[in-house]
Amino acid sequence: MDARIVEFAEVLRQNGVRVSTSEVQDALRATAEVGLQDRSLFRAVLRTTLVKRELDVETFSRAFDFYFSGAARTFEAIDQSLAKQLEEEGYLEGDLLKMVIYQMNLLAPEMSPLAQAILAGDRARLAQIFRQASLQLDLGQLESPLQTGFFTRRLLAGAGMERARSDLKSMEDELHARGLSAEGIEIVSRHVAAAMRKIEDAARQEVKRQSEARIRRRTDSVTEKPLHLLTQAEVDEMEAAVRTMAEKLKSRLIRKQRSHRRGALNVRRTLRRNMPWDGIPMVPQFRSRRPERPELVVLCDVSDSVRNASRMMLLFMHTLQSLFVRVRSFVFVSDVGEVTHFFKDLDVSEAIDAATAGRTVSMSANSNYGRALADFTRDHLGSITRRTTVMIIGDGRNNYNASNAWALKDLRRKAKRLLWICPEDRGNWGIGDSEMLTYEKHCHQAVVVTSVSDLARIADQLVPA
Repeated sequence: MDARIVEFAEVLRQNGVRVSTSEVQDALRATAEVGLQDRSLFRAVLRTTLVKRELDVETFSRAFDFYFSGAARTFEAIDQSLAKQLEEEGYLEGDLLKMVIYQMNLLAPEMSPLAQAILAGDRARLAQIFRQASLQLDLGQLESPLQTGFFTRRLLAGAGMERARSDLKSMEDELHARGLSAEGIEIVSRHVAAAMRKIEDAARQEVKRQSEARIRRRTDSVTEKPLHLLTQAEVDEMEAAVRTMAEKLKSRLIRKQRSHRRGALNVRRTLRRNMPWDGIPMVPQFRSRRPERPELVVLCDVSDSVRNASRMMLLFMHTLQSLFVRVRSFVFVSDVGEVTHFFKDLDVSEAIDAATAGRTVSMSANSNYGRALADFTRDHLGSITRRTTVMIIGDGRNNYNASNAWALKDLRRKAKRLLWICPEDRGNWGIGDSEMLTYEKHCHQAVVVTSVSDLARIADQLVPA
């Protein structure tokens, strides 16, 4: 079972779940303690030791159900021994049937394990043989359902299908030598061939079952995929989608601002304008409204765990910068560095690359939100006004350092809005070194953005009304 758990951990990794070697060792020790009798307890132990994040629970459940669903179910079509089938169908009777059964029992010990299991109709033994054969294959190379045929042939070869064919053919030859008629040989051969076809079909189903556990669902678009799972090519696609969404949102908001330029009713001008109608307000006059364009300050964690989320939010907000008087950008891991000048001198995409590449802060340090917030508040609180929206992007995992929540209190007191964008599900807030539950209390709003589609749903809340 240890080999199965190690392989299951690899299945989880192939599906984007982060599983370390120490966690696999914990799983092995824990499952050794609880055993395999209680399936729900075994499942709970694996989930506890191998899954750290709420977003991975669904992947774990799907992989577990497929991987540990019981390979014996795959061989349900094989429900009887060959001898029992011959006896029930009545094609061979009396001494002839006894002779066939005697010869099969006599030859069986010299046959391969697969041939023995086929003759006995032993589904549990067949499942064990194919399970062991699958461990010898690198099923991690499964990339597409189109590879099912190739891996089925390799699985059959690993289970000893060729030797089983040879052993069963030798049994038929021995029965012929013992005097079984051609008609009797034909009956036995037909049943053996049918059993072999069932084994081949079962092997194909087993490969499909394994592939469904291993092949990550690719039906989700980049906009639905969690940011931390994006490949570099998908990051490029994500940025294109975010840029398009931001441009559409900007156009819509500009049209909205133009349509709401009229301010409050100007009574004096209205009366003067409507003197020809004896003061009846036929043509109301309104005060001119000065459009309010707030300032924006963006503070991004650029550590590895949230870098894609920071890239996405920097791109989104700087595409909308015409809606703001000024956009200032800061990045941090432990120290804080301003990267606004990159966006003034470079194209937005190039500026984001420079901002997240560690040119202004050390990327080798461990995340320290408490220190970063305290430093930012000490150095830049004076530039925060009642027109400033402060947006913080990060998962709030502070590596058990001081939270320094007082810094957020000071920022909220001076800013118009204090928003926190977290790329981690709420179910993980407050677990381990997460300070998100503490930080959320001191923000006007804290939202979860784990994908581009999440950003699209809350985009209107992040920009000036």
